[in-house]
Amino acid sequence: MTVERIFDELGHFKRFQACLYFAAVFQAVACGIHYLASVFLVETPNFVSSVPGNITDVLYGNVTASSLEDVLPVFKAGKGPLVIRTAEGEQWELSRCHCSLRIDPGDFTYDFYGNKTVKACGGNFVYDHTEVYQSIVTDWDLVCEKEWLAKLCQPTFMVGVLIGALVFGDIADRVGRVKILMFTSLCQFGLGVAVAFTGNYYFFVVLRFLLAMVSSGYLVVVFVYVTEFTGIKVRTWTSMHVHAAFAVGIMVVALTGYLVRVWWIYQIVLSTCTSPFLFFCWKFPETPFYLMAKSRYKDAQTLLDKIARFNGLECRLRAEDLLESENGRALVEQEAAEEKPSQSEKKLSILDLFGSWRMTGRTCTVWAIWFIGSLGYYVFSLGSVNLGGNQYINLFLAGAVELPSYLIGCFAMDRIGRKKTCAPALLLAGVTCMLIIVVPAKIEALAIALCMIGKFSIAIAFGLIYLYTCELYPTTIRSLAVGSGSMMCRVGSVVAPFCVYLADVWIYLPQLIVGILAFIIGVLTMLLPETLGKPLTTTLEEAESLGRELSKKKSALGSKEDEEGLELNQHETKA
Repeated sequence: MTVERIFDELGHFKRFQACLYFAAVFQAVACGIHYLASVFLVETPNFVSSVPGNITDVLYGNVTASSLEDVLPVFKAGKGPLVIRTAEGEQWELSRCHCSLRIDPGDFTYDFYGNKTVKACGGNFVYDHTEVYQSIVTDWDLVCEKEWLAKLCQPTFMVGVLIGALVFGDIADRVGRVKILMFTSLCQFGLGVAVAFTGNYYFFVVLRFLLAMVSSGYLVVVFVYVTEFTGIKVRTWTSMHVHAAFAVGIMVVALTGYLVRVWWIYQIVLSTCTSPFLFFCWKFPETPFYLMAKSRYKDAQTLLDKIARFNGLECRLRAEDLLESENGRALVEQEAAEEKPSQSEKKLSILDLFGSWRMTGRTCTVWAIWFIGSLGYYVFSLGSVNLGGNQYINLFLAGAVELPSYLIGCFAMDRIGRKKTCAPALLLAGVTCMLIIVVPAKIEALAIALCMIGKFSIAIAFGLIYLYTCELYPTTIRSLAVGSGSMMCRVGSVVAPFCVYLADVWIYLPQLIVGILAFIIGVLTMLLPETLGKPLTTTLEEAESLGRELSKKKSALGSKEDEEGLELNQHETKA
């Protein structure tokens, strides 16, 4: 793109770009906040069904008390019922979703072998408020037969993420990046606060769905925005570290969840964390790429002058210069198109990603990396609170461990290559998942450490797949490749909450699923071609040839060695 000349003249990442970058990325923290906020919004504390009447005595094994609240902190489901006696003399055995009335009980003892009348819970529950004072579960009794409603909150949010990425990504190409950034950030604040004042579950889910759409929209467009304002020399680092802001959002969720145990106050605090962004986002300029594409050359010139002035440089570049280059390039492309009408008129579709067996295998592998990257990312994040120990520290570490992963990932992909970074990262994630399963349950610290290593590894693969996908496909279908891969990423994020809920079947089932998939996909990734140091391809033929050159060189080298060996033998024979 000739517009890239702007950065050669005015700097790839000087003061103007740096201020815009950090301001735009600051609001991306809100995306990480809202994506993971449900961890504590729908937290289910320990609870037991209740019965009418005043409770005078409570028994739980050898523990005695005068109220249910005193025993609930030590009560464990499946380890026996709570036995209570009411002021009317009735004796009940209470579990989470059932209660049994003892018939002619006699003495008040824990063990009872007489007849009982079992009743389903009547919608009355007593909750343990030592950890969670108030969540939507306790407010709307989303337990027992309503438990599925609580578990549906995160999947519906992720469906909103999927739709928001599609809707706002397309609108941003039509009306501009800045308008979408302003609209989505304002809606994030408004909808985030509105969620705190919902009076019922269904209104809560609808507002969270809309919040997911605008959060996803901001995250998609901010990637484009920072990419179009930074030069090619730093573009890998700037795009990769937008993920770091998302990780900071996860850490903010953990800290706020620890300090605020009332869900609606917690939601308000989280929604106002990045509100200062609203005071200066209206000053954001449109990107030079978008202005030139829409023929807004006067606005583009004004922007160039502003960038130069802010960076302390003299602006010798004129939008007309870029326009002339663009027109000249367009003329060349038009002449080439007239010579080859069949190529220019061919309409490309998603089927072109599967144009040959080689491209089919490549596309399936790339889609699998997108899927496991998203699935593993959210399984490790959402599941970190179930590892034992302090759930707030676990979630904080799950966010903090991402920060070094992006630094190491950027360094490795520019030194040893994309494939040699992505494949080992996925293999390491798979191995750590398997190790989590075999670690004894008593050693919580080791299980948490392995989970953090897994999150570290999957974050590397998840971060670099954006760039790797761009380099694996030609210009003609590059957008299709990234767009379809992003769709697989959203599918993974929708599946992730359901995968986490499989822990109710077996505590390690989510890790087993992610571990097997990550290991298999890591092996398949080693079959992809390396793209480090290679120019971007423009045609399908060039893209298919990636990886073949190395094989040809090895074959040629082997043939040359054979010839040298043959000549040596001939000389020895003559001697």
